[in-house]
Amino acid sequence: MTKIAFIGAGSTVFAKNVLGDCMLTPALQEAEYALFDIDRERLDDSRLMLETINRNAAGGRARVRAYGDRREALAGARFVINAVQVGGYRPSTVIDFEIPKKYGLRQTIGDTLGIGGIFRALRTIPVMMDFARDIESVCPDALFLNYSNPMAILTGAMQRYSNVRTVGLCHSVQVCVPHLFADLGMDSEGVRAKIAGINHMAWLLEVERDGEDLYPEIKRRAAQRPAPHDDMVRYEIMRRFGCYVTESSEHSAEYNPWFIKSGHPELIDRFNIPLDEYPRRCEEQIEKWAKMRNDLIEDEQLSHERSEEYASRIMEAVETDRPFSIGGNVINTGLIPNLPTDACVEIPCLVDRNGVTPCYVGPLPTQLAALNMTNINVQLLTIEAAMTRSRDRIYQAAMLDPHTAAELTIDQIVSMCDDLIEAHGDWLPAFR
Repeated sequence: MTKIAFIGAGSTVFAKNVLGDCMLTPALQEAEYALFDIDRERLDDSRLMLETINRNAAGGRARVRAYGDRREALAGARFVINAVQVGGYRPSTVIDFEIPKKYGLRQTIGDTLGIGGIFRALRTIPVMMDFARDIESVCPDALFLNYSNPMAILTGAMQRYSNVRTVGLCHSVQVCVPHLFADLGMDSEGVRAKIAGINHMAWLLEVERDGEDLYPEIKRRAAQRPAPHDDMVRYEIMRRFGCYVTESSEHSAEYNPWFIKSGHPELIDRFNIPLDEYPRRCEEQIEKWAKMRNDLIEDEQLSHERSEEYASRIMEAVETDRPFSIGGNVINTGLIPNLPTDACVEIPCLVDRNGVTPCYVGPLPTQLAALNMTNINVQLLTIEAAMTRSRDRIYQAAMLDPHTAAELTIDQIVSMCDDLIEAHGDWLPAFR
């Protein structure tokens, strides 16, 4: 029996999408679904929900089990899915937003880069290394599917500092072309696209249909799109640098130095930037959870339709040897020659019984590689900070973050990092 372990299974909605998909996949319907989370109540919620889906949508053929011990959950697993958020929304994410705000540094999402991304990574990498040690011990051949942010930092740490077969998975590549074409009123049927770069800053390098380059029409329509709208930052980046970027404008606004500037508050309205967007979403989800829980846990008729998530399709390709193509986050072994070899890049990959095989991309256009490097610098230094327990590396990562460097002095950055380390307390024991 194939065993699929889900770490962070208390993420009930996400567990429904990923494991519900697996239950609708013939090659995975008789698997054991091993659930683990440190929040026992949420873990039991997910177990009850998945048992209902298994019964209603999958004929009850799967085995769903919640574990109180992580190693037991992992033991013998063929696939491991990771969706943890170390420190949670409260207190950690609130700290990541509120302390920088005291220094005049504003964020939108704060989970991938910037100060929020750096400190989320510092909390999470030690936990991921614990996962790696367990996997190496009790399921050494497992394929680790990482969904947790900051994607490139966490996935890169696993790939460089463990022997665990790891791929990072994100939605942004999948939805890039459909979103862009829907926003511009264009038909995406039959479109062929080439996307590569780094997570949340991968580039739509080519987009064509039947040999016709669609970029001229995309740029013409984008220039005529009435403002305000939700994609103004990405359209500006495309106008200035030539290619559309995969991740949303609210994310992209804080990965660059030009859009959120205390000295130019008019930019927030001009580019329609939603400051403090992630805390706002979290508060709304908390308020709605009681009803969501009732819909997911207490509905005896609950069913599921297969989503567009990659996870079940990856597992299906490995189990059946029917190849499937994904956009995956992998270590850069010369796949994009003008990015560092120790960077984690997001590129096309082929999945079959051998696992995930990355595809050679070639050099990125110089300006796009340069933009990626501004983010890779932070990613690599954050990994070094976590692995060497160096405060100096934390300071350096923050100093090189494009948005932070554009707003604060060196002394302010160091002081802010010290305040964050102190506020996170036991979540960052290595730096106290």
